[in-house]
Amino acid sequence: MGRREVLKLFRSLHRTRQNVFKNDQRALEAARLKINEEFKSNKDETSSEKIAELMKIGSDVDAILRTSVIQGVHTDSNNLLLIPRKELLLDNIPFCDTPTQKS
Repeated sequence: MGRREVLKLFRSLHRTRQNVFKNDQRALEAARLKINEEFKSNKDETSSEKIAELMKIGSDVDAILRTSVIQGVHTDSNNLLLIPRKELLLDNIPFCDTPTQKS
């Protein structure tokens, strides 16, 4: 893994952070600090195996954030309004227990 791939992942995580936590300043800042802290704490790593492992973890985190995190806003003390991003909304295709017969 080269420096270019590490920087690409770093930028990707920050873009994902900005998209996933849009309009939530506290979450944006917490995620920014965590990303920067993780990269800074491992900046002197020289083992290619360890770097590959860290890159895999970073890529997995990026994918999980993009595909699994949904913002919620408290509308009152008992209600939460979920705000899914457009890319998380999937077409709902009904499930059919019985297979169709081919003629």
